[in-house]
Amino acid sequence: MTPSVALTIAGSDSAGGAGIQADLKTFAALGVYGTSAITALTAQNTREVRGVVVTPADFVVAQVDAVLDDLDVAAVKTGMLATAEIVGAVAGLAAAGRLPNLVVDPVMVASSGARLLEPLAERRYVEDLLPHAVLTTPNLREAEVLLGTTIRSLADQHAAAAALGALGPGAVVVKGGHAVADAAGEAVDVVWDGGSTYELRAPRVRTDNNHGSGCTFAAAVAAGLARGADVRTACQAAKEYVTRAVTGGARWRLGGGHGPLDHLGWAAPHPRDRDR
Repeated sequence: MTPSVALTIAGSDSAGGAGIQADLKTFAALGVYGTSAITALTAQNTREVRGVVVTPADFVVAQVDAVLDDLDVAAVKTGMLATAEIVGAVAGLAAAGRLPNLVVDPVMVASSGARLLEPLAERRYVEDLLPHAVLTTPNLREAEVLLGTTIRSLADQHAAAAALGALGPGAVVVKGGHAVADAAGEAVDVVWDGGSTYELRAPRVRTDNNHGSGCTFAAAVAAGLARGADVRTACQAAKEYVTRAVTGGARWRLGGGHGPLDHLGWAAPHPRDRDR
């Protein structure tokens, strides 16, 4: 059977843990054929980002056009868009109805807390891109940037998800994976579904190998949508997939910093090894 097709519009991670590389591995793991448009090249490893070269906005559009003109893309995921011009160009494609089942992961804040985008680019996310998203998946820091507020509690997280919903996306997930665990020791994401909020919960995994977890979640949702799932089902499946991937790579020693996830389930016994 011909697989469903998903498109990721994001930056390249030379260490392979996040960005385009994480998205394509996630698509493959979940049975979806992955295509890509690269918004920036990065020179990075598990410890640091050493340099970034941004793709011109018109060439980002050229990559997207080349894919859409030939392949039946069923869902699109955005990651690092790098500049206001690229955000605007992608928003223009979305406004023209060319980006089906659009999942926007608003990559705005580094793990250090540094802002990655200029203020104009942040405004374009809010004003131009989010209204065309089926779902947006900010983490706590990104939600704070988008709303100009602070999030310090689970109640704040619920309020932020609803407030982001008022900006126009069909649904919102405010990810809490990097926050302090709740009383039950769980990682809690809050979903606004267009009318109310609910929680996605999973046991918190103690590991430094969490680089690319946000990219992976958004890509997993896009994969589910590409295969015909509704948003709620796709979000729940994505939460479960990320939990498995983080658990699988928790003890890996790849690099000296924040390592990658086990996107392809290598930690699970291979079928050929089970009978040995």
